[in-house]
Amino acid sequence: MSQNIKALRNRIKSVNSTLHLTKAMGLVASSKIKKANDAMQKGRAYKTALLETVSLLAASSECKKSPYMQKRDGGRLRIIVIAADRGMAGGYNANIFRFMRDYPNAEIIAIGKRACDRYHRKYRSSEHFTSAEAMEIAKEQCRDYLDGKFDTLAIVSTEYISAMSQAPTYTEVLPLKYHERTSVSTIFEPDELTVLSSVVPEYVAGMISVSVRESFACEVNARRAAMDSAGKNANEMINELQLSYNRARQGAITQEITEIVAGSGV
Repeated sequence: MSQNIKALRNRIKSVNSTLHLTKAMGLVASSKIKKANDAMQKGRAYKTALLETVSLLAASSECKKSPYMQKRDGGRLRIIVIAADRGMAGGYNANIFRFMRDYPNAEIIAIGKRACDRYHRKYRSSEHFTSAEAMEIAKEQCRDYLDGKFDTLAIVSTEYISAMSQAPTYTEVLPLKYHERTSVSTIFEPDELTVLSSVVPEYVAGMISVSVRESFACEVNARRAAMDSAGKNANEMINELQLSYNRARQGAITQEITEIVAGSGV
């Protein structure tokens, strides 16, 4: 009986320690949510402007000559996979990696420690990812694309739906798609093709940065939800263990009294 009481006491202590950890991680995630969500919203606005510019250029008949707009049939896919730097975020990382099972033959560029570890790639932080890093990756991808090293460039990231709902998403970045318009009144100098060639690396870098920002917002929201759920479960477990502990302790006291009474010959 005493061993059972000791085991229950140790278990309560262990779960209590875990509860303090989940509360701390939940508070850290909560402190980052507003900044991450603001960055995501700004990124979405920038993405809209970026896509509008590229769409205007892609609507030009002159830009059809660009190698960035030539559809290839080789099927060689390169994917930029964005995951978290750490775990404890519910199914955030697992959902990305499960989603990637649909692309077993893709060449991977990883952002986020979990993705880098999984695909054995150079470590790039998702939380502290910079515009300079995005441009470095973008220039490399554009150079490799023009050299014919792959046929399609895509990004697999997480889309923010709500604070409680996020979903993996696949976005093709290269080649650019032709957008037919009835009229294009914008004038590009010196010409559309030259402007497109200079804009594409900025476009790719922008798509990467925006995807990383949105993914990080999803990560911190998912982590807070996961820690809130873990905290609730820990409290329920502590209550159940405390009840079992109290019963075991009461049983031990009752047994001791019974033994004392029996030993006294009363």
